[in-house]
Formats: sequence, structure tokens, C-alpha cells
Amino acid sequence: MAEKQKKRSEIEDKYKWRLEDIYASDDLWEKDFHELKSKTEVMKKYKGKLTSDATNLQEGLELYFDICRLLDKVVIYSGNRKNEDLNVAKYQEMSDRLKSLIAEISSEIVFVKTELTKLTKEEFNKFVKENSRLGLYNFYMDEIFRLKKHVLSDDEEKLLAMASEIFGSPKNTFSMLNDADIKFPVLIDDKGNEVELTKGNYSKFIQSGDRNIRKEAFEKLYSVYMSYKNTFTSTLNSIIKTDVFFAKVRNYESPIKLALYGDNVEVSVYENLIETMHKNLDKLHRYFGVRKKYMDLQELHMYDIYVPMLKDIDKEISYVDAVDMVKNALKVLGEDYNKNMNIGFKSNWIDVYENEGKIGGAYSWGGYDTNPYILLNHQNNLNSLFTIAHEMGHSMHTFYSKGNQPYVYAEYTIFVAEVASTVNEVLLMKQLLKNTDNKEEKMYLLNHFMEEIRTTIYRQTQFAEFEKITHDKIQNGEALSADKICDIYLELNKLYYGENVISDDQIKVEWARIPHFYNSFYVYKYATSFSAAIAIAEKIDSGDKETLDNYLNFLKSGGSDYPIELLKKVGVDMSTPEPVQKALDFFGELVNEFEKLMNEK
Repeated sequence: MAEKQKKRSEIEDKYKWRLEDIYASDDLWEKDFHELKSKTEVMKKYKGKLTSDATNLQEGLELYFDICRLLDKVVIYSGNRKNEDLNVAKYQEMSDRLKSLIAEISSEIVFVKTELTKLTKEEFNKFVKENSRLGLYNFYMDEIFRLKKHVLSDDEEKLLAMASEIFGSPKNTFSMLNDADIKFPVLIDDKGNEVELTKGNYSKFIQSGDRNIRKEAFEKLYSVYMSYKNTFTSTLNSIIKTDVFFAKVRNYESPIKLALYGDNVEVSVYENLIETMHKNLDKLHRYFGVRKKYMDLQELHMYDIYVPMLKDIDKEISYVDAVDMVKNALKVLGEDYNKNMNIGFKSNWIDVYENEGKIGGAYSWGGYDTNPYILLNHQNNLNSLFTIAHEMGHSMHTFYSKGNQPYVYAEYTIFVAEVASTVNEVLLMKQLLKNTDNKEEKMYLLNHFMEEIRTTIYRQTQFAEFEKITHDKIQNGEALSADKICDIYLELNKLYYGENVISDDQIKVEWARIPHFYNSFYVYKYATSFSAAIAIAEKIDSGDKETLDNYLNFLKSGGSDYPIELLKKVGVDMSTPEPVQKALDFFGELVNEFEKLMNEK
């Protein structure tokens, strides 16, 4: 009999998040759902007079952010309820209703942004002098003034807001196909059992020490994606065309310019990342040469690059043990950080195990009035250990931001979001390396560390380059068929992986399973954040008290400044190629260290 996924009801409560801390019942969610409608009706009364005087501006902005804050709460509850089991129709319907309400609210309150853009800096400063409570919004208004030239008329903005649900269709369709409808074949595991292949357990099988198992998992997974390649082509084309549409109507030179403008990041940062990566592909190619030699393979295939090279050190790590290891590694972040992190582990922030219908992957998601919840699909391996550290980094960033910033500045940008998660990963790896004198175990951990850098810096930059190429082609009027997209992806794969790796034909459809392509020009931030995090973690681990204090202040800063400026305060300047180059130099040193140990007799 094939080993089936557990139903959600079969998972112990202690391993499930407690969303009842947001709403004790769905009826209370319904109450806030209707309250949003009522608040929106009151907000409409400010239309046409929001900026008529200081009092109206102050009251209107406070109500506007009250609506946004309540909306966050209802979205997080319904979204997490849906994601814990996509087969529950009630939460699908709840989510669909909310999407419609969001579109309705957005169209009704869109006048706020358009009326604010009509204010001048001088007029706003005058209002601040008349009403000191408006001083809270100084940085927010600086952003409004900066984005002013990209805001359309009231009617045009309302029309776009009304169509928001339609523009979200490509992502929603991808999610339902990729997370709910798509099914994979059964394979035989290393114990001889028939197991249903899932996106959640694929990571376990692709790291199997049995080459036949990982080859079978690789081929079966991608054969399914290949059979859906035309559908995924449609969703990818749609999201790219949506990006091109918004860039045009909002007067941006390109979709990438639009995507980066919100963070006040220059396109040169993105381009520098790709350029620096190309200059350092030799380090990656050499790594694969070392891997090929150590594994004693005549050919290194795509299904060979994730397996730990040291098979005997590959131990199962239970969730309970993984949590203890994370806690121990992060003691260096200080008493307050650890106290609050422990509250999270004990207070059901985390949904631990895979269950039937649960969305794949992992994430941290919380708001100003909720816990910073974590969704996992824990697989009792080293990757899952690092995922706990990673997602807890996000959650602690959220915890400190909302605890130290007013709502308007509590949300940090994606550009800095991955720094906190990656600092945790780097500190965990350093702790594990310190705690072993065993040569094989050290090599195993070095292998994992190299893989972290490969998959987070090199691989995410490969994704980022793929996004840039496909967006540029569609913006220039080219059509992207399934075969053309596959060809683009395969050529990039060959460039990044080099001659030491066989780019198996199946890998050309890997793009079809990457959800981040539906948050366009997002993945490059993994590479930049990881680079920044390596620099920060190195200093913290060395006992640099000033960097630790600056880092904790960074976590508390939320979105109160531009991301590049926030990182400068911790001593990292991402406007230059230097942090990325240093991270890749560090990768090269790890390859050297591993090779040296490998060659020792």
C-alpha cells in the first residue's frame, strides 16, 4: 500500500498553528468583514475634501490606516485557513469573498492616494504645523511625493482598483493548479514502500543517497509538469503581460523599473547582481567539479546536485530536536531575542507538518494584530532544520517591527525581509560547524553551506535573469511559446551550471513550478539579502557588539526608511557590487576548504 498523506484532523494540535488567537470563531471574522464595509462607507465621506484642511487630513489618514490594518487581519486569517487545507470549500469561498471585497474597497478608497498626490510638500508641512499628529506621516508623505508622477487620475485609479481581482487571476490559477489540482505518481522509497510523490516530499527524495530514487523522483515530477507546460505557459505569459501593462499605464520605462521603484532601488543594483554572478560562475563550475569527483560519477546530472555528498552523515532530525538546535544557535542574538522567539515556539505560531490539501513550501505571515505565523512542511532533514531558522527569522523581524513602529511603518519591504531570515541560517550553520571535530561531519556541513549559497545566490540570480529576459521579450513584442520559454530556461541552466553538469532535458520545464515568478522581480532579493546577511552574521558571530545592537535596531525599524539606507546603518551598502562579490569570494573559500579536506588521506 502507498503511504498516504495524513488528513489535517490526524495531526496533533501541538503541531498546528492556533489561528483562534486571531478569531475565536469564523463568526467573529464575519463581523470584521462587515465592519470593513462600514468603515469604507465612512471613508467615502472624505472624498473631495481629504486635503481641504489639517483636521480632515489627520482624521482621514487615521481612518484609512484603520481600514488597512483591519484588512490585514481578516486577510491573514482567511489566507492561512485556506492554505492549511485547500480542499475545505468554506475557506476557499471565504477567500474568494474577501478578494471581491478588497477590489471593492480599493476602488472606493483609491481617492486617498490621488488626492494626497495633489498636495505639495509645502502645503503638507503647513498642515503639520497646524496639527502635530500629522507629523507621524512625514516619511509616508515623502513616498507619496516621490511616486507622484506615476499616479493616474481618480477615475483611472478607480478603474485599475476595480480590476485588481482580474489582474490577480494568473497567480491564483497557478496556485490552484500547482498546489491543489496537480497530482504526481507513486514511487518506491529506500525502505521499499510505495509513496505518493508530492511537492512537499520531493525535496527528501531528490536528496536521497539512492541515485535510482532521486532519478525516478526527478523524472516523474518533471514529466507531470511537462504535461501541463502549455497551461503554465499561459499563466506565466499572463502575469508578465500584466506587469508590462502596469509599467506602461504608470509611466515606467519597464516592468523591472516599476518593481524596484517601490523600494527606491536602482535597476543598476539588479544588473550589478547579474554581472557579478557572471564574473564568478567559475567558482560555481569548480564546485560542481569537486562534487562530481567526490561522488565518483562519470556524469553529474541535475538529480545529483542536491544530494548530500557524505551519505553516512545524513541523519534524520526530528522537529523537536531541530527547534532545540535553532534555539542554541541563536543565543548569540541576545536574551531578549531568544525570550521572544521561545514564546513563538511555545504559543502555536507554527504549523509544522504536511497534510492532505496543505499548500506546499514554507512561509512566515503575520500582521500588526496577529501573531507572525509560520507554515512548514517539515521533513525531518537538514533542509527542514534550516527552514525553521529561516522562517523564524522572518517572524521575529515582524515581531520586533510591529512592537516598535506605528502601523504605518510596521511593514518592512521585501528587499530587507530576507536579511533577518538568512542571518539566522548563517548563524545556525556556523554553530553546527563549531560543534564538530569530525572530518566527515564538517565536510557534510560545508556541503550544506555551499548548497545554501548556491541555491540562494546563484540559483535565485539565475531566476532573476530568466525574469528579465522573458519580460524584455514580451515588452519588445515577442511571443513566448512553451517551447521558447523552455529553450530560454535550458540555455540559462547550461550557462550557470557549466560543463561539469549534464543539463537534463527535463530541467527545461523547471520554471513551471516556481511560484516566485508570480511576484515579479522578487527573487533577486534573496541573493542580495543573503549577501548582506553573510556580512552581518560574520560580525555578530565574532562578538561585534556594535553590529549586534545595530542589527537589532534594524529589526525594529520596519519600513521607517528606505531598505538600502536601513542596511547601511548595519554597515552593508547594497548599492555597490561589493557585498555580493564578498559573498561569492566566501563561497570560493568554502569550496577550497571542502576540497582540501577531500584530498586529505
